Amino acid sequence: MPLTAQQPIGVFDSGVGGLSVLREIRRELPHEDLIYVADTAHAPYGDKPMEAVEARSVAVTERLLELGAKAVVVACNTATGAAARVLRERYPVPIVAMEPAVKPALERSRTGVVAVLATRRTLESEKFGLLLQRQVTAAEVLLQPCSGLVERVEAGDLDGADTRSMLADYLGPLMERGADTIVLGCTHYPFLTPLIGELAGAGVAVLDSGAAVARQLRRRLAESGLLAPGQRPGSERFLTSGCPVGSRPLMARLWGRGLVLEPLHRGDPAEAIAAAVHEAILAPAG
Repeated sequence: MPLTAQQPIGVFDSGVGGLSVLREIRRELPHEDLIYVADTAHAPYGDKPMEAVEARSVAVTERLLELGAKAVVVACNTATGAAARVLRERYPVPIVAMEPAVKPALERSRTGVVAVLATRRTLESEKFGLLLQRQVTAAEVLLQPCSGLVERVEAGDLDGADTRSMLADYLGPLMERGADTIVLGCTHYPFLTPLIGELAGAGVAVLDSGAAVARQLRRRLAESGLLAPGQRPGSERFLTSGCPVGSRPLMARLWGRGLVLEPLHRGDPAEAIAAAVHEAILAPAG
């Protein structure tokens, strides 16, 4: 069946991080219907084998296509490195993936020292290695794996003592080496931008690629004749492979307004049990 402009766009991440990309897509494409999947039951992706991340990416993409997605955005740098090529080979819809903003960072840097914050899996991926090879420059690119940061964001701790201490440990050596531009190579990290800016200092630029991904998505849809007509505001639908009750407050906070969070697979006994247990824990005594 041919794709149509009225179909929704699918977006997924291991958890809440991809909401930073979703908000840029909403700004760029206000008339599109969006479906966001947080694969929370399998988060974080950054500490899993590439084969496991690829399998989850395929499974979530299959679900998004079942829901009618006309394009899929891999709103996760780790999943991009593990599965973007496979998804593009396997599915006929446009697949748009992440690319850390290394090139614009190198163009912007005054000191010639750029730092990349990302998960270890992203920094070790072949795709990221090829990205670095394409940047023929005398600048120095410092790679900083940030173990634990995704978990801090998933816990909703965007500026607490633990997150502040962790970021200070990661940023301190980079600042000492003269980095004046920081690339956020994980979609969770834009939610930490205020804290990163505070710790790094006013003279340090912090770049992420969410807006660039949204522009690329617009281009791909336009090339395929799949842009939604500008007749009405687009809608958003949110799903999770984890516990909807437990995930909804943080997702609403990061999205900036209330939302309805659905299970990824309706009728899944494991998801139903998880939701019931969480409801029981939160229920007031008496």
